[in-house]
Amino acid sequence: MPGTLRNTLAVAAAIAALGTAPAVFGQQAPTAIKIGWAISKTGPYVGGASITTLPAYQVWVKDVNAAGGIMLKSLGKKLPVQVTEYDDRSNSDEMIKGIERLATQDKVDFILPPWGTAFNLAAGPILNRYGYPHLAVTATTDRAPELAKRWPNSFWFLGTSTQGAHALVDVLTKLRTEGKIGSNIALISVADQFGIELATAGRAAFKKAKFNLAYDKSYPLGLQDMQPILTEAMRSNADVFVAFSYPPDTFAITAQARLLNYNPKIFYTAVGTAFPVFKQKFGASIEGQMGIGGINPQSQEFKDYLKRHAETTGGSEPDRWANPVTYASLQILQQAIERVGRIDRAAVIKEIQTGSFDTIVGKVKLQNNLRVDGWQVGQWQGGEYYGLYPENLPGAHKILFPKPAWTK
Repeated sequence: MPGTLRNTLAVAAAIAALGTAPAVFGQQAPTAIKIGWAISKTGPYVGGASITTLPAYQVWVKDVNAAGGIMLKSLGKKLPVQVTEYDDRSNSDEMIKGIERLATQDKVDFILPPWGTAFNLAAGPILNRYGYPHLAVTATTDRAPELAKRWPNSFWFLGTSTQGAHALVDVLTKLRTEGKIGSNIALISVADQFGIELATAGRAAFKKAKFNLAYDKSYPLGLQDMQPILTEAMRSNADVFVAFSYPPDTFAITAQARLLNYNPKIFYTAVGTAFPVFKQKFGASIEGQMGIGGINPQSQEFKDYLKRHAETTGGSEPDRWANPVTYASLQILQQAIERVGRIDRAAVIKEIQTGSFDTIVGKVKLQNNLRVDGWQVGQWQGGEYYGLYPENLPGAHKILFPKPAWTK
């Protein structure tokens, strides 16, 4: 073969080889898995985000990187997690801008969700459009089954508003059957997406169970003077007080109920009740106070997580509801990525839809993109916030009744 022809064929073969091996020659192999989030680091939502969501993200990133990263079989090695973070300033427009930037400019591999029901609902269409798995932990909505069908990339971990309302009604019904409480309930609710949905579901559940709403009042987000509302609730003489509240309201309601010495047999507040700072602020006076969520504090997985959380956050503890579930959702994400073995969001979404996962809150297998077996009702007892309901979950505690008097 003439030399010129031989050289020409060699060049052609080399070009052909390059065309068949883009992973090697056409693009650089990744050196990290890029994770991003836009979350409330300032503004009214910072309390919930900085206790429930952000610390769980930080502990997970630290845990993953301390173990060498996330294993990608396609590369035959582990890659560390690299974080890009934005402050949404508790503003939904800023949150959406942050997610858009993460997807289109930063081009992160995975986006973790914001804090809160309203923000997760607002983020849903954006994450779906760009094909990111949406781990909607801090979102309690009756629309979850519908949204999971509309956005098959979305996963809902805390249950629906109706589940939460029915769980509370089941607890109250048992107490009424035992002759411990009557049928009257005083209900207040925050006029935010979370409070509106939970109050709507609660009213329907109370009515079906033949409870009577002796008082029913909504209040605007950000209201801090709760005394007029609490005074009216006291006048109802209901055995049960229920507040479908967000963290700032939960703290204000509790503080002002103590001042008024308003202490019905059942005193229930929602988001924020399970926060460690709630216990720090009110101490033993919250003994017997009920709320949303719960935990099995005897679980070794939770004990280990508690230690790592404190080490990562300078000594702070996780809340006893959505924080460990948030961490569990990230364990699910990691296991799904490792099973897929490459950065392939569509395949990761499918694995989360169908797989079974070991987490700090137990084995999780989603049903139609929903987790259906989480804690719904908890109570402070002896300085710990125990899960009460569902009663069949490991570590379920018996209710302390009636709520002891407030301590000063």
